[in-house]
Amino acid sequence: MAWVEEHNAATLFEFRQHEMFDSLYERTLDILNSDDRIAYPSIRGNALYNFWQDAEHERGILRRTSWEEYLNGEPDWQTVIDIDALAEAEDENWVYKGVSCLAPEHRHCLVRLSRGGADAVEIREFDMTEMAFVDDGFFLPESKGGAAWMDENSLLVSTNFGEGTMTTSGYPRVVKRWERGTDLSSAQLVFEGEETDVGSWAGSFEMDGDIIPVISHSPRFFESFYHIVTDEGTVQVDIQSDASPNLVSGQLALYLRSDWTVGEMTYPGGSLIAMDYERFMAGERNFEMVLEPDDRQTIDGVSSTGDYLLVNLLDNVQGELHRFRLEDGEWIGEQIPAAGFGNVSVASTDSNTNRFFFTYTSFLQPTTLYFADNDGTIRELHRLPAMFDAEGLTVQQFEATSVDGTEVPYFVVHRENIALDGSNPTLLYGYGGFEISLTPSYGATTGANWLERGGVYAVANIRGGGEFGPEWHRSAQLENRQRAYDDFIAVAEDLIERGITSSDHLGIQGGSNGGLLVGVAFTQRPDLFNAVVCSVPLLDMQRYNKLLAGASWMAEYGNPDVPEDWAYIQEYSPYHNLSEGTDYPRVLFTTTTRDDRVHPGHARKMAARMENMGNQVYYFENTEGGHGAGVTPEQRATMTAVIYTYLWDRLQ
Repeated sequence: MAWVEEHNAATLFEFRQHEMFDSLYERTLDILNSDDRIAYPSIRGNALYNFWQDAEHERGILRRTSWEEYLNGEPDWQTVIDIDALAEAEDENWVYKGVSCLAPEHRHCLVRLSRGGADAVEIREFDMTEMAFVDDGFFLPESKGGAAWMDENSLLVSTNFGEGTMTTSGYPRVVKRWERGTDLSSAQLVFEGEETDVGSWAGSFEMDGDIIPVISHSPRFFESFYHIVTDEGTVQVDIQSDASPNLVSGQLALYLRSDWTVGEMTYPGGSLIAMDYERFMAGERNFEMVLEPDDRQTIDGVSSTGDYLLVNLLDNVQGELHRFRLEDGEWIGEQIPAAGFGNVSVASTDSNTNRFFFTYTSFLQPTTLYFADNDGTIRELHRLPAMFDAEGLTVQQFEATSVDGTEVPYFVVHRENIALDGSNPTLLYGYGGFEISLTPSYGATTGANWLERGGVYAVANIRGGGEFGPEWHRSAQLENRQRAYDDFIAVAEDLIERGITSSDHLGIQGGSNGGLLVGVAFTQRPDLFNAVVCSVPLLDMQRYNKLLAGASWMAEYGNPDVPEDWAYIQEYSPYHNLSEGTDYPRVLFTTTTRDDRVHPGHARKMAARMENMGNQVYYFENTEGGHGAGVTPEQRATMTAVIYTYLWDRLQ
């Protein structure tokens, strides 16, 4: 760790001398600690819960209020769990990772706590009535995995049960039923997967007030087989392994990622279909079409209330929210009104009523929270105040032509009437993997630290993401991975061709799979960029499958231990494509010590190798943060100030 400490100190020392650092840090900290932020609600029965962090509560508090107070705009918050106080009392760097409660009372809950923000969590039973952890209640030691309620006195548990119970990806392969008052070692085996699987997880569906325990078994990253747990054993849900199920008002709804032929019917990939759950489990397969998007649309998320299916739809990467209800055997839908050129997302739902919260956000309009009531009426509840000065800013959507002729859309946010002379400091962000879509959103810290100061911000919707459905993702998987990188480079070149920027003023940023993206981009085209923010990245693609959760991603990238796969992986693996004597941009690598998903060794060894080749790099590693940037507002503000100080220093 001496190397890390030395580089952290050197990077921080250099940037703290910069004239912009202090103002960037203070501005970010003010945003992160602002009382004007929206307190997003989570519906749990008759109360609304919220997790909140500010200057007084750096690690955060879980709090609750009544429906009436929240909807009236004057909630009297009651603290349920104080994570700062818990961390101090137990001398642990606890990070809150969520809570799951037993419906419909929502009294018996399982709280997930992480050390330093890691994915591995400790699980403790909590009583929401007594507002205290339960003495001698359910307790699971630190592990990747989870637990789900079966009833008040039993859990479905997927955790590390000892030697041989975890997969090569580091996730549980064994699921057991655990009864209250018994030792965890006596839990009864319900399901056992293979060691080479991604993992098997305990979960549940909720429908019409009933809990349906379920096991999700994933042999590969994009495959899940669902097994309903009964008193007699388990029953597999007979659907495609890449389909996503949802239960609503007695109906089984399926989002299909590939064509599915059942009997004489073929249901197209990318569509949403549904039929009666009990009839399905009895063997019938008479589905009704709920929604079939066109070529420029995709379903970006499905959730449910008591009677409705809520569908997030992307139309040319711009978000819409639709609400569907089964009436006389036919699914009737309506689009929920919202402004354009942004994104609409469901914030919280209630499976026992038709109440839900949703948000609208765009690059320039502050996020707004809406409430949909049981009677179908919708009203605005809270609008985030402007966190940066957007006057004179505009948003455009362009298309770049990739190497193979594919048109790749991207958004650009900039000052109106900017000079198209290539002089504008421009930051290009991308991800391009795992069917994850990049949509318009209000980035307060990006706006305050970059756009407000005159920078141009671009977001690339490259292949590998989910912006145009499953095929957009599959077209850049495995041996076709280079297409995502070609798309990203094409967007960069298009920004230059339009005169928006030039290579001297162009920077790129990405994290995780996006860190791999920018790593490939600057090793393949070092001439094209003058700044690279490479965060929590994968970079050594020959060993990624042997580090932490890496083996789970072989469905995305391939298996480097198989010669045929390594033949195409080695063509882009950033660590293996560094070459002596090449003039690379001075990269900023960021990661966290507690990242137990993508090993910080990727960033460390890449930075060290570049230094050994004579290239200067910046390196910053937060001790806490997991697969992110930090835990407390102070940690995140420091990381943000480092990044934007670096970008302004390189790109002005």
